[in-house]
Amino acid sequence: MNPIHRHAQSFPDLAGIGAQHPPAVDHAGLAEAASGIAQTRTRLVVHLVESLASANLDMDLLNLIRHLPDERYRHTIVCLRDQGDYEAGLREHGVDVLNLHQRDEGQLPWLQLYRVLRTLRPDLIHTRNCSGLPAQLVAALAGVRLRVHAEHGRGLAGRGRIGVRDRLLRRLLCPLVDHFIADSSELEHWLVEAIGAEPARVSQIPNGVDSVQFHPRLGPAAAVGPAGFMHDGVFVIGSVGRMDDSAGHATLVDAFLRLIASPHPAHQRLRLMLIGDGPARAECQAMLNRAGAGPRAWLPGARGDTAQLLRAMDLFVLPSLQEDRSNAILEAMASGLPVVATAAGCNCELVHAGFTGILVPPLSVELLAAAVSDYCRIPEMAARHGARARSQVIARHSMPAMARDYLAVYDGLSGAESPEPPRREA
Repeated sequence: MNPIHRHAQSFPDLAGIGAQHPPAVDHAGLAEAASGIAQTRTRLVVHLVESLASANLDMDLLNLIRHLPDERYRHTIVCLRDQGDYEAGLREHGVDVLNLHQRDEGQLPWLQLYRVLRTLRPDLIHTRNCSGLPAQLVAALAGVRLRVHAEHGRGLAGRGRIGVRDRLLRRLLCPLVDHFIADSSELEHWLVEAIGAEPARVSQIPNGVDSVQFHPRLGPAAAVGPAGFMHDGVFVIGSVGRMDDSAGHATLVDAFLRLIASPHPAHQRLRLMLIGDGPARAECQAMLNRAGAGPRAWLPGARGDTAQLLRAMDLFVLPSLQEDRSNAILEAMASGLPVVATAAGCNCELVHAGFTGILVPPLSVELLAAAVSDYCRIPEMAARHGARARSQVIARHSMPAMARDYLAVYDGLSGAESPEPPRREA
């Protein structure tokens, strides 16, 4: 990023459009941001997000912005709710962060957002998921000429009344969106078939991963975990993610217990590392303790050193019953790990069975145990599949590749010269 000093601004709460005396927007702060934009010929992109209280969202946005050319695009992030603990990292990289202080979830602060957009006058607005979709209408009323909407990890579990309402909202606002972005072929198909988006206005752009931060181990595995957990010759099975019922961690624990109870000598090398927190964590720990396998497993909860912990693993397992986001698998693949995953959602698009990993049906303890056993007993296969997984990430899921595809969408809408059209995954 250009070393331009920018800072976050906040806006007072707005109870509703019909308030007799709505709180005034911070016009001084907005004017400062707008004046900096006017002094350059770069196009301004406003990214509307619900909140930055998510490490994944923060890093996705920051990595995208880092890899887009500074001379062509500038960026402002508008948060509906409080930014969270990740605002400072964005500001350090020269990104304006504006906060609308939305009080009630699902109630867009229409008037405040309208004032912000009228003051900033962005060339393009980029909204995400259902919470940001109503902003497409506000942007149209505010005169924002180019409008992009992205769907990331659609919640497949919400098939009740909320799911119907969200689908109807998307169909009603679909004509206002100039271009849709989907992070998987499943989402791309859903936008076309269920929402009614024109295929020519939908691009599939998979999530990118920082292949510099997430890389294979360069020497012996780090001595992570409690005393005695790691030693020469162990084979570490690992998983990263929130531990709830839909994540399927109990199935992985069951498979692990079956393997270490078998007589095969290779299975005595097994260790289990589950990184993440959630209601299923206590249940998994109890299962391990009842079987006397507590010392051979480590469940430390949520951690901030995921990249280092992945380098301590020999096999990554994602036993989820459904999967909407692919970040965990991509980070594992970038770390040079083979992947055993359930044949659910986007897992099937990322894991090439027999080439970079193995796919198994959800809740199938026996097949999951068999897949883990194959890698444990044949370390050459684990190394070969892990190297291929790393190569796949570099070729198709790197940050430069993701940014190139977003740039093609932005340039295609704005009429700027683009090196190539958006890449669509097979």
